[in-house]
Amino acid sequence: MSVRELVVLGTASQVPTRHRNHNGYLLRWDGEGFLFDPGEGTQRQMLRAGVAAHDINRICVTHFHGDHSLGLAGVIQRINLDKVPHPVTAHYPRSGQRFFDRLRYATAYRETVALLEAPVDTDGSLVRTSGYTLEARRLSHPVEAYGYRVVEPDGRRMLPDRLAAHGVKGPDVGRLQREGSLNGVALEDVSEVRRGQRFAFVMDTRLCDGVYALAEGCDMLVIESTFLDEDESLAVDFGHLTAGQAAGVAREAGVRHLVLTHFSQRYTDPAEFERQARAAGYEGDLTVARDLDRIQLPKRRA
Repeated sequence: MSVRELVVLGTASQVPTRHRNHNGYLLRWDGEGFLFDPGEGTQRQMLRAGVAAHDINRICVTHFHGDHSLGLAGVIQRINLDKVPHPVTAHYPRSGQRFFDRLRYATAYRETVALLEAPVDTDGSLVRTSGYTLEARRLSHPVEAYGYRVVEPDGRRMLPDRLAAHGVKGPDVGRLQREGSLNGVALEDVSEVRRGQRFAFVMDTRLCDGVYALAEGCDMLVIESTFLDEDESLAVDFGHLTAGQAAGVAREAGVRHLVLTHFSQRYTDPAEFERQARAAGYEGDLTVARDLDRIQLPKRRA
């Protein structure tokens, strides 16, 4: 049975708090796992959340600030200690190769797993499989940063009334799906497009074209909202978003489920992030993330 959910491992920005670990997010996408931005403490948070090293197929790092990458050393060593039986691919900004190298070989350990390095240096598709395409877009931050987007290919939904009208039934339905036409009946005659699901992960950035491109039409958008709206000038100075800005992106992009995260330690009332997001006009499903949350992706659009 396919599972698509976000497991939140940490939600703090820069400085962890008593209630928030540094960043870390695992996206379960059917049989694969994407680990995004493993900050310090990610390995322990994985244990608390019931996430195993075997669950990781890809590691996606947006940029090389410590709260988004210092957990790499421990996670990589755990992958090797547990002898994960499949290759793991790491995506990260190419300009940070020296940081990745230092973290990968921070201490001595025995390498038992194929860790494939796939650095990112341009917008576009990184990998295409039968189940998804992984894309990247450049963001606006003091160091080079990329956001990531997982897109399921569109499929087709069979329509029983049209099948019956064309006399297609039983094994012939499967044949028609595989072959595209059968006895003069085209697949398009008895089906409609079933839009694939879309997930985007946007961390440290100012508003920019990349943010909107990543968010466009997403079923779930995980996005930083480091600051509240009254501190917008700080957000611009340090290359971050406010809760209202993040929600405005989600509203304009038609996002179905907005997940706000990466909160500054200066704020003590998480509910204020939701209030400001709603004030910005976002009306879809909204989660102000907490450590160890498990958030299901919305069902496919009807």
